[in-house]
Amino acid sequence: MKRINHQLTHSTKLVAAVALLAAFIVFAGTVPSSAAPRKSGSMMGAKALSSEHVEARIAYLHAKLNITPDQEALWKDVAQVMMDNAKTMDGLIKARTDNASTMTPVDDLKSYSEIAQAHADGLAKFIPVFESLYNSMSDAQKTNAAKLFRHHSPVKSKAKAEAKAKAEAK
Repeated sequence: MKRINHQLTHSTKLVAAVALLAAFIVFAGTVPSSAAPRKSGSMMGAKALSSEHVEARIAYLHAKLNITPDQEALWKDVAQVMMDNAKTMDGLIKARTDNASTMTPVDDLKSYSEIAQAHADGLAKFIPVFESLYNSMSDAQKTNAAKLFRHHSPVKSKAKAEAKAKAEAK
């Protein structure tokens, strides 16, 4: 198979990395890419990422986790944190995108640091509300949740990508 090399600009790589980071914070990448339609364009728009995409993830996870009526109050807290985290990330990503052409390397690093910190803060907010929900789950729900989290493990994805690259190189 013939390889095609693509040249990506620094800003294209940056937008892709930030978009990936934003997606990860929303729910640690537990929704398959086919579950929520994406808009074309370099940034997809802040509203598309936060409202449509996150709402699709929330609906998908609600269904896949088989949330019971007794768990709805706990689920509401999980969904709210997901929306709040997405809103925070969207604001930071929009500011970074809007200012990209005038950023100095120091500004660029500071902006990236803000996004990374928001990611960490978002996970710190998400973990306790998800843990409360998780603790209320049946064994079957917990097994299902474990499968959802494992499905998009960054380590597993990296290993798959490395194996694919080795196979293509042969």
